[in-house]
Amino acid sequence: MSASQSSRLSGDGVFDLTRTAVVMADRAGVAQGWTAGAERLLGYPVSEAVGRPLADLFAGVGAGSEQDRRWESRLASADGWSGLEAVRHKDGHRLDLEFRVLPVLDAPSGFSRLVLAAEMARTPWSGASRSFLEGILGMSPIGVAMVNAELQFVWLNDALEQMGGTSREQRLGKRLAEVQPGLAVEAIEAEMRRVLRTGTPSVGYEYLGRPQSDPEREHAYSTSFFRLEDEAGQVLGICYMVLDVTEGYRARQRMALLNKAGERIGSSLDVWQTAQELADAAVPDLADFVTVDLLDALLSGEEAADPLDAADLLTMRRAGAQSVHEGCPEAVVAIGEPAAYPPSAPVVASLTKGDSTLLRTLDTADGDPSDEDPVRAARLRALGFHSLMVVPLRARGVFLGAATFARWQATGPFQPDDLVLAEEFVARAAISIDNARRYTREHTAALTLQHSLLPRALPEQCAVEAAYRYLPADSLSGVGGDWFDVIPLSGARVALVVGDVVGHGMHAAATMGRLRAAVQALADLDLSPEEVLAHLDDMLNRVAHDANADDGVIGATCLYAVYDPVSCRCTLARAGHPAPLLVGPDGAGKLLDLPTGPPLGLGGMPFESVELPLREGSLLALYTNGLLLGKALDLDGGITRLRQALADPKAPLEDLCETVIGGLPGGRPVDDVALLLARTRALPRTRLATWEIPADPSAVGEARRTAARLLREWGREELGFSTELIVSELVTNAIRHASGPIGLRMIRAGELICEVSDASSTSPHLRHARTTDEGGRGLFLIARYAQRWGTRYTAQGKIIWAELPLGPTTGTAPPADLGTLLEDLDDQADFTGAEGR
Repeated sequence: MSASQSSRLSGDGVFDLTRTAVVMADRAGVAQGWTAGAERLLGYPVSEAVGRPLADLFAGVGAGSEQDRRWESRLASADGWSGLEAVRHKDGHRLDLEFRVLPVLDAPSGFSRLVLAAEMARTPWSGASRSFLEGILGMSPIGVAMVNAELQFVWLNDALEQMGGTSREQRLGKRLAEVQPGLAVEAIEAEMRRVLRTGTPSVGYEYLGRPQSDPEREHAYSTSFFRLEDEAGQVLGICYMVLDVTEGYRARQRMALLNKAGERIGSSLDVWQTAQELADAAVPDLADFVTVDLLDALLSGEEAADPLDAADLLTMRRAGAQSVHEGCPEAVVAIGEPAAYPPSAPVVASLTKGDSTLLRTLDTADGDPSDEDPVRAARLRALGFHSLMVVPLRARGVFLGAATFARWQATGPFQPDDLVLAEEFVARAAISIDNARRYTREHTAALTLQHSLLPRALPEQCAVEAAYRYLPADSLSGVGGDWFDVIPLSGARVALVVGDVVGHGMHAAATMGRLRAAVQALADLDLSPEEVLAHLDDMLNRVAHDANADDGVIGATCLYAVYDPVSCRCTLARAGHPAPLLVGPDGAGKLLDLPTGPPLGLGGMPFESVELPLREGSLLALYTNGLLLGKALDLDGGITRLRQALADPKAPLEDLCETVIGGLPGGRPVDDVALLLARTRALPRTRLATWEIPADPSAVGEARRTAARLLREWGREELGFSTELIVSELVTNAIRHASGPIGLRMIRAGELICEVSDASSTSPHLRHARTTDEGGRGLFLIARYAQRWGTRYTAQGKIIWAELPLGPTTGTAPPADLGTLLEDLDDQADFTGAEGR
């Protein structure tokens, strides 16, 4: 037989490591099989060894004819032989070997003895002699067996006998399928036949099975198969070695499952999703059916009592479920529904005691004794329910709920190490659920604060048609500080505001609220856009100076625009904010070229505004950068999408908002999105009237009468008294205390607006007149009859304005002696002026 033939058993790694020779011999003592271990131990290659007498191969020191007789006696013994022998290596040096000659079941091939030889070694800690061969064949956990070409057992060692749970007498002459039906015998024998057919060893072949020695538990085995041949190349059979690697396999399996669970559990800060991820990760590798029930207190953002009692568990709710059966038919309770358990249920016992429960076997012949629901019990019987584990979900000392693991299929019952693995799963999920619970509570509070600070509805005004959308960021990003506003101003004008505070969370939402309140207050002062931004910048600097270091960076961007429907002009200024998109009535869109300006909070940097004419029907889009960037962080792409979405100039604004938001890539954005669309209107000239007033007290009466005639033309005679009174007071004030030119303008928009302009920058103010004073009550009269009034400054001076509601009536009937009162006011204007009133 050549050295290339497979009788070399090149894969017998275990024996090679101990320099062990495995030799097959016939009854005459002639070697029929020679392993690589034998070659390394004695130096003879297989080509020289096969066919030679054992007495030659194991020649003793000073050997002769007596050596031949000794080997004949050893091989003839029916019980085999073991002992020590000093032999010569092929190169002549001495080897001290321990031999074991084992009888092999007679077979047609004729071989009948297995000779094992191992070199003796000294243990360094004791100096005692110890045979590695004895360890392999006796105390070693490695099982060794020989099967013939028909895969029938002809020899096996004690370790394999104990490992399989069947005796040597039951195995000899039989195939593996006849003695170990709990193993994957078809696959194992197929692997043996492959080795017999090809001669290629199979090293480290792994399989799972339930041996007769432990039929309730699945074991893992690592087996190596080697083909044996005689000198003529005839196949003698298979030698195989088996190692029970159950513990290592389970450890690897647990580690793989834990890694898998780590990847799948806690992917979001959502309590419900995390609970479902726990159930998904455990099926089917650990259990056949898993449910996760959470306490209602947890889902409402509260914390459960510690310790729990049975009453606390009446409000549990199903948060996750998974099964090996499609559609989860075992689940009596749907996701989101209350999960009620009787006091005797294992779930209640585990939560009240705070410990896990392992029920390896359950008798479901009459239903689960712990389940008082007959429908549930019937389902469990039909599915073959036989083993259960319950693990409480607890994190940071807080009970969150419980996870139940069950097995229905023809798998073994849960073992203690399965419970350890389930507890690892639940521990990871519990931390993630608690993090989600805490985040949800804080996120909800921040959203509540944010929503309370944002406008609930846009105010009524006639300057623009407006619509908006606000889209919070995904839950991982947190609540942002984006805001928008539409603020009616005097003279039928409107302020459009969009801003974005740096960062996320409660602090950003609170800062946004402060900025929005400040913008509204500054807008009431009728300041120009650049002045509004300068005041906001100063405010943020003061806030940053007073803030805690833990509050983080305080900064914001803002765009402030004022549109006048009378002149159809818009004044805009921005502080580090994206430029607005203007879409003309023809559908052409462009970004407005505005001075950028520094973000708010840097301090000391000037802002600049730009005034632009806007045609009626123009669409102005103000937004925050979350609309442009999205998850793709593509600024140019965001501008293109926005321009395309707003290309239809006649589409309803609500539809345009939906188109813009619906076109965002990747679903919910990573940053808050605020969008404000404003379509400009123009005030008809028929609703506007202006006059120049001479700087003469006698002009007061003419101004009053002119206003009355205009009201009759507009069909608003019911406002005559209030309007004439206000016009008289404002014109008298301008004549008495200001310088010309003096102008009177009346506007019929959403309200009736009376404006008197002059070239003075001095602003009137309310006075508290004494009862003996002849004047000092004029502004009180204006405040009494006007809905709003105030002053705004222009490049030429100032404008004092007052608004009256355009309702059916003003709510105040004119006095009976109206004519006499107005004439008296005209007369007093000649002497005292309006400052005194």
